[in-house]
Amino acid sequence: MRIGVLTAGGDCPGLNAVIRSVVHRAVAGHNDEVIGFEDGFRGLLDGQYRKLDLEAVSGILARGGTILGSSRLERGRLLEACEQGRDMARQFGIDVLIPIGGEGTLTASRMLSDAGLPVVGVPKTIDNDISATDRTFGFDTAVGVATEAMDRLKTTAESHQRVMVVEVMGRHAGWIALESGMAGGAHGICLPERPFQIEALVEMIEERFARGKKFAVVCVAEGARPAEGTMPYKKGVIDQYGHERFAGIGNMLAAELEQRLGKEAKPVILGHVQRGGTPTAYDRVLATRFGWHAVEAAHRGEFGMMTALHGTDIEMVPLAEAVSELKRVPASRMDEAESVF
Repeated sequence: MRIGVLTAGGDCPGLNAVIRSVVHRAVAGHNDEVIGFEDGFRGLLDGQYRKLDLEAVSGILARGGTILGSSRLERGRLLEACEQGRDMARQFGIDVLIPIGGEGTLTASRMLSDAGLPVVGVPKTIDNDISATDRTFGFDTAVGVATEAMDRLKTTAESHQRVMVVEVMGRHAGWIALESGMAGGAHGICLPERPFQIEALVEMIEERFARGKKFAVVCVAEGARPAEGTMPYKKGVIDQYGHERFAGIGNMLAAELEQRLGKEAKPVILGHVQRGGTPTAYDRVLATRFGWHAVEAAHRGEFGMMTALHGTDIEMVPLAEAVSELKRVPASRMDEAESVF
């Protein structure tokens, strides 16, 4: 079997672990040939690829990013790829394509599958917002980075009697903010799933200072919004890929808190630092398992499917199910987090 693999969308700790696993299982386990398309779907369209053998993936398990490169594809070019699905399979002589990516990549993968290209998807997103799988690799690493940042910020916040507003990733789902906020002992957590009340945050911080606690840390997801009409809020624009570019809720919230409290409030935007660096042991193991099962599914002819973690087992689910809806933080989890503030 000749297998094609690509990584698309935002980079994520654990991508190289998937690539390595695919190559090891395919080459050593099945005597397959593997090629890697460069820079995501762009490499597929432009015919830019290279052979991946055991030597090519040696030493990449702990590396962040992706050795194949990644990119986002404009909708017009994506539709062009879908129209050529069967032809591309013949052109490159591949029996199956294993795309590794998030919600956008998996949507594109489903379209390619519908167009006749044999596809087995692997989910990737640090936001952990793909509904068909319990967990995605990269999420554990991102939560760890954000938690460590809050641990460090508490000491400087206390030294200067400051309020720290830590903005983490999470466009439409607040899983990183929820878990890192709980693990880091944040005194307030703001998620996209529930508009926050600025008055409640102010009251909480004032109450802490009244008790002699001279600092506070608020963790806010980038997609969090205030309750309508409660504070100034600027919406972002939509980019060429259909994604909203957020205007910076961390900066807006810090400015509003400083004005209302009369105390120094500093925004800390973690941004892409959450995407980079060495993946945790958990993410390396999950990514490795996803890659192994993707190859096995390809050999069983289970196309149009995606690897998914259910409990402790890896199972195959239809791509259509994977992209039907985003996995958002349920109210019960938000209630749990609020109980420890």
